[in-house]
Amino acid sequence: MSAQTIVCFGPGPKFKGGISNYNTSLAKAFDKMKDTNVHIVSWTQQYPAILPRDFIDKNSRTDLLEGTNIQVKYMTNYNNPFTWYATCRYIKSLAPQKIIFQWSLAVQGLPVGRMVSWLKKHTNAEVIVDCHFVIQKENSSLDKFLTKIGISKASSFIVHALKTYDELKALFPKKKFELTYDGKRSVSKENQPVIKLYHPIYDLFKPQADFDVEAFKKEHNIKEHAFLFFGFIRKYKGLHNVIESFKRLADERDDVSLLICGESFWHTLDNTKLSAKIKNALWAVVKFFLVKKEDDEKNYRPLELIKKYGLEDKVLIVNEFIPNEDVPKYFQVSDAVVLYYLTATPSGVESLSYNFKLPILATKVGHFPETIEDGFNGYLAEDRDIESMKKTYERFIEAPLDPENVARATEKMSWENYAKAILMN
Repeated sequence: MSAQTIVCFGPGPKFKGGISNYNTSLAKAFDKMKDTNVHIVSWTQQYPAILPRDFIDKNSRTDLLEGTNIQVKYMTNYNNPFTWYATCRYIKSLAPQKIIFQWSLAVQGLPVGRMVSWLKKHTNAEVIVDCHFVIQKENSSLDKFLTKIGISKASSFIVHALKTYDELKALFPKKKFELTYDGKRSVSKENQPVIKLYHPIYDLFKPQADFDVEAFKKEHNIKEHAFLFFGFIRKYKGLHNVIESFKRLADERDDVSLLICGESFWHTLDNTKLSAKIKNALWAVVKFFLVKKEDDEKNYRPLELIKKYGLEDKVLIVNEFIPNEDVPKYFQVSDAVVLYYLTATPSGVESLSYNFKLPILATKVGHFPETIEDGFNGYLAEDRDIESMKKTYERFIEAPLDPENVARATEKMSWENYAKAILMN
């Protein structure tokens, strides 16, 4: 049997964020299988040049692809259509059987749509779009249009939640979809396969056996019950509600701590530089047409609540991008992860938490009720209800959950099973 060539298109490991980690993890899962040649084909610039943000990981020192045979090529520039077609020709030269596109942002609709359409027409590969969303969280006026352009020509889709499948059907009401849970595709050409899987458990980051948890907690004044908010600070993630509800809890208890570890998504540039000022000005014009006023994050600064409420002695803030090698320690010193999101599609932070056997405290939004069994592997709070969120902290303190419950709830959510489902015909 000849080796199967697989291309994972998406941000390579030099980029920040969950989609980069996801694409890297998926490629590593394929690489571990027999008779596979695995390639990551990546953006060099994955957004319009005017976007006022730094996306490159300049902090991490570890090589996430060390020990693999994965080949990485950075070549696709959002702002240069010539690179889109150069990317297509390069992928075609690899003669792949499977091409998996990571779809996570509507703004990428034009380049992704062009590449998906070209590759489907000019190769014999199955062109799969792995949908991290269909209806984007911010849901601007152009999102639906750009999403249609981006993914309509795919051979098949992957979704991580039934909610996403329902959104896919609503976006393409004339398409005939066939839902499969194990990856088996129908022989019928009339039905477009949709593989319902899950967000696999990250294995990029694992507990460090030699890490002194108690010494770290003492050094940083972390109390007996420690709750973690991790990842990019975005409005839809509801950090303001995490802090508001924690404030109510901290008013009544002296044995609780909140860790906030992550970079403020829209505050990564040096705004004293002329280039940053130009980008901010241009982006402000674009946002006027694309982003609803209530979704604008320009003035979203939830960390200011810490000083406002006098919580400095109960909150540890690490307001920067966390390097790969430092990720484990924040999970190891925490008892639960807090995801009081306003809207939610399957979360990389949730998946990362499970790898450390940490229960989740989340709101009843999006897919969370699908993956979190209240009282077993986490606790669920009412959406946008601060008092309910405060009581959810208390429920966890009064009735801690067995970490083995978390392990049992996720034992089938491996990258190996995920990759096998994709390769199944």
